[in-house]
Amino acid sequence: MSDSEWTKILGWPGYRVYRSEINEVAKTLRLWVRRKRGNRKLVCCGCGKRVHEIVETYEREVRDLPWSQYRATVVIELHRVRCPDCGIKREKVEQLPSKAPFSKRFEEAIGEACESAPVRRVARRLGLAASTVRAIDLRYLMRWAAGRRKPALRQMGVDEIHLGKKQKFLTVVSNLATGEPLWFGRERKKETLDGFFREQLSSFQRSAIQAACVDMWEPFRQSLEQWVPGCRIVYDKFHIMQHAGAAVDEVRRAEFFRKGGAAREVVKGKRWLLLSRWVHLNTDKKRQLNRLFALNRRVMKAYLLKESLDRLWSYRYEGAMLRYLQSWIDQLRWQRLKPMEKLAHMLLDHLEGILNYCRIKVPFGVVEAVNGNIKALLRRGRGYRDLNYLLLKAQRLAVTKTQFLVLQKAA
Repeated sequence: MSDSEWTKILGWPGYRVYRSEINEVAKTLRLWVRRKRGNRKLVCCGCGKRVHEIVETYEREVRDLPWSQYRATVVIELHRVRCPDCGIKREKVEQLPSKAPFSKRFEEAIGEACESAPVRRVARRLGLAASTVRAIDLRYLMRWAAGRRKPALRQMGVDEIHLGKKQKFLTVVSNLATGEPLWFGRERKKETLDGFFREQLSSFQRSAIQAACVDMWEPFRQSLEQWVPGCRIVYDKFHIMQHAGAAVDEVRRAEFFRKGGAAREVVKGKRWLLLSRWVHLNTDKKRQLNRLFALNRRVMKAYLLKESLDRLWSYRYEGAMLRYLQSWIDQLRWQRLKPMEKLAHMLLDHLEGILNYCRIKVPFGVVEAVNGNIKALLRRGRGYRDLNYLLLKAQRLAVTKTQFLVLQKAA
């Protein structure tokens, strides 16, 4: 095959192949390339300015995309140039984004492969070390993040993820409009969220935040009131219903120890049934709950109260929401359900954050969707030591899914 045909197949703009070597036994292909005669533009890798003086010419070998069964490498002729601002530097070549011995399109292929497969699997397939693939993926994500426009933050979500006994918690700040995480912080203290407002946002960006969806963790509320006093705090419906499920479980445990004999056997093993929504149960599960309710009215009342509380967020006007909450609390009279009464006191203590949902609508499911993506990445990667790497992976996952949904709807 002639050098001109190798040049067309290689497809590097401004460069031509002047030598080739094929090893059929080792299944390797090496191509030597240099600049075309018309390609005389030299750019400094430090400042990006055009330069003219060449100090030295040298060769650099990089790995490129495989060609069929052959592992391809490219030996490129490069120059060291003299820049008036930076001194002696190497020239900037678009096909070589870093000092690593890999071409740009090879790194992009690895980065795209790491989006749908674990790093170790990609490393085994390409014959590279896992640490090398991880470094390539990080560079790919950093180039992607540097080239995209970051959306404005108007509605933010703050939540935490439990990582384990050693690392404890990870605080996650997300943009509810785009459904992508913005920042990760160790632990879930007030100082953790203070670091986000102080280091990541300017005073103008903080003043533009209109609402924050959080759980009832007191340090988060204190940090929000300090840094964004004009922001409306909306308490997450998911966490409130989680407290309601915990109250029902307390009633179940109390009834289990209070009852005896056959009645105790009916209550036993019904925890996950009582925590599930009635609309999500099949016929057999509903029949089991009805058998339990027929023998224990306290558990039935607690479950019905938990199910009816979900209707609280269907109201658009705060007056209607307040009236419904008051009627829900009135149903607790003479029921002798201490856990549900404790839940009612908690709702009244956080009433302003619950009513703020009528004043400004926030998508509750976005925060849990972001957390689900992060947990999926943690399981697939078996943990991440570099939080910046994990953040870029989660952002890329969120953005690619959003783009896919938009194209799907358009089609």
